[in-house]
Amino acid sequence: MAEPQNFSNHSKMVPLFHRGLFLLIFIVLVWSVRQLVTAFSLASAVQVVSAVALFLTAFFARVFAVKAQDRVIRAEERERMNRVLPDDLKGRLSELRLPQFVALRFASDGELADLVRRTLAGEFAKPTDIKRAVKNWRADDERV
Repeated sequence: MAEPQNFSNHSKMVPLFHRGLFLLIFIVLVWSVRQLVTAFSLASAVQVVSAVALFLTAFFARVFAVKAQDRVIRAEERERMNRVLPDDLKGRLSELRLPQFVALRFASDGELADLVRRTLAGEFAKPTDIKRAVKNWRADDERV
């Protein structure tokens, strides 16, 4: 059985994508640049442009997927916060930035109000600090 999720193990990596694909693209890019430098031709120039386009496609596929997940997390957390937070904090949700919503998703309902209050007070410099402050971790097994 898998270990329960916590701060130290919550990051997910898909090795075939994060390491394998980017390593292959990097190798193709380096090889293409080498070919361009050692034996310049129109074909080698097209190969470099294609390798750069392939890298950018893979990079932005990841960036766009994470952005979409962040937006879903913000919507889910706004709904949860409107359910569990006291009225004085509900009115201040617009002050939270997206990375703060993403970090607060790990907080249990019982500690959410305190962490939101501390976040709004500027106690946490980075979203990572919010995650470190969570005592009762609420796992997010959906994010990749």
